[in-house]
Amino acid sequence: MDTELARTFLTVAATGNFVAAASRLHVTQSTVSARIHTLETLLGARLFHRGRNGAVLTPSGKRFLRHAKNLVRTVEQAHHDVGLPQGFRDVLTLSGRIAVWEGFLPHWVAWMQKAAPDVSLRLEIGFEADIMQGLIEGTVDIGVMYTPTTRSGLEVEALFDETLLLVTSDLKRGWPDDGYIHIDWGPEFHAQFSDHFPDAPPPALVANIGWLGVQQLLTYGGSGYFPQRLLRHYLVAGQLWRVPDAPQFKLPAYMVYPRNSDNATLKQALDGLRELARTEQAQAT
Repeated sequence: MDTELARTFLTVAATGNFVAAASRLHVTQSTVSARIHTLETLLGARLFHRGRNGAVLTPSGKRFLRHAKNLVRTVEQAHHDVGLPQGFRDVLTLSGRIAVWEGFLPHWVAWMQKAAPDVSLRLEIGFEADIMQGLIEGTVDIGVMYTPTTRSGLEVEALFDETLLLVTSDLKRGWPDDGYIHIDWGPEFHAQFSDHFPDAPPPALVANIGWLGVQQLLTYGGSGYFPQRLLRHYLVAGQLWRVPDAPQFKLPAYMVYPRNSDNATLKQALDGLRELARTEQAQAT
């Protein structure tokens, strides 16, 4: 079976409709439809119910989901294993939001290198949609993110709570601040921010990555909400200051991984993340 058919199937399953799948795969909707039709003909079963609300997996589609993941993963694993350096017994891919790469996930990398020095690690930065897609396709073993979605066969486990603090480059700026940079930390943050600042004007600057916001503040000044974990150095150095009396917001970080995997390397990696998350949570309290 052509793995491109399996990838297309997994993308439709992940997005829930053919239009979004076509956009993500950079092909036309008719191409997606043709691939799914070919796959259904090969398997002799209907894989999706098509309707106004999109494409929903049929019972046959749900059963094929595991096989499609394994098929794609086997091909990806083969590509990687062929070039696996001598002396390594396994490979593991972790993809996470850039904010959790700052000050958290590098500690996990060091932990893994000590606990499992014969495991090759593939490290990636991604947004939720891409990370979830990789998990569904089997090209990502562990995803670390803020707003995961529930998908069949994947386990979503809370790691730790980020504490978002409102900081400024100059306490004289006051609040509200014309230089406020609104970081897209997801729907939970938007809801909390709107509840506490219902009269705040629309922000002139919006960024999808916290690192971008911090760089803007350090270079040109302003204010914004960022994880306390990312701010420790700047607060101690006197480069940024907390806005007095500003509310703190909680932003849970999660790890997502295959639910029923018996892979020993994966279990070891998850244990390492849990251990470091407990340490991070203790430092935050």
